Amino acid sequence: MLVFILILLLVAAIFGVLGAVLKAVVFLVITAVLTLTVLGAIAWWGIRRSARKFSAEYTRQMNEHTVYRENEADPGPLPPPHHDDRY
Repeated sequence: MLVFILILLLVAAIFGVLGAVLKAVVFLVITAVLTLTVLGAIAWWGIRRSARKFSAEYTRQMNEHTVYRENEADPGPLPPPHHDDRY
């Protein structure tokens, strides 16, 4: 593959269009890199948004199903601690 590219570059140099070929290749490479960067940023944003929505929905469901009732069997607060001075 590398030999094929070198032969193409040599042919382009012989015909005097090496500058145009290199500019076209640079343009295509930069376009591909920017496209991948933008798609990656959009994917990252989408994943973060989905995670936030999932977290908010999970929190809402947990708060909806959590019911705090007073324990009827609770005798009340504990008595004050007793300090034994016999020992």
